[in-house]
Amino acid sequence: MQTSNPIVGIIMGSDSDLPVMQDAKNFLDSIGISAEVTVVSAHRTPLRMVDYATQARKRGLQVIIAGAGGAAHLPGMVASLTSLPVIGVPVKSSNSIDGWDSVLSILQMPNGVPVATVALNAAKNAGILAAQIIGSSNTSVAEKLDAFKANMKDEVLEKAARLQAKGLPNSFDTNQ
Repeated sequence: MQTSNPIVGIIMGSDSDLPVMQDAKNFLDSIGISAEVTVVSAHRTPLRMVDYATQARKRGLQVIIAGAGGAAHLPGMVASLTSLPVIGVPVKSSNSIDGWDSVLSILQMPNGVPVATVALNAAKNAGILAAQIIGSSNTSVAEKLDAFKANMKDEVLEKAARLQAKGLPNSFDTNQ
């Protein structure tokens, strides 16, 4: 599904958020979903934010992932300007109160302006959720997500078998 036109927008308030937000891009790339990445600050470039959000659907985007630290207004403000699904990634930043300010700023949206919120610094989960939204109407993406989930299951079972092989048996695996 890799196309020249991105269908997921990944935005962040500052390029200092990129080490966190890169995980969303990496996951989407791994299953062939084209995504763009840019900096859009709700506080420093509000008109850029308005333009980005209001033009997103016309440009072909289907989901927006917005990461922000501190007061973290970006996801909610973008969600107020578009009917596209917005996934917020709270980022623990240098000016953060242990990340809680970002989590609560994104999580506590008023009725009518929903933002799906993932865990602190969990941009990979945002990428997975964006793929699931797209996969709800795209069988190719859904099949790749099914394979991803099956692979996670296999990895856990392999780890359990390694523990058992190290002499750390448990009654659950013994009785299976």
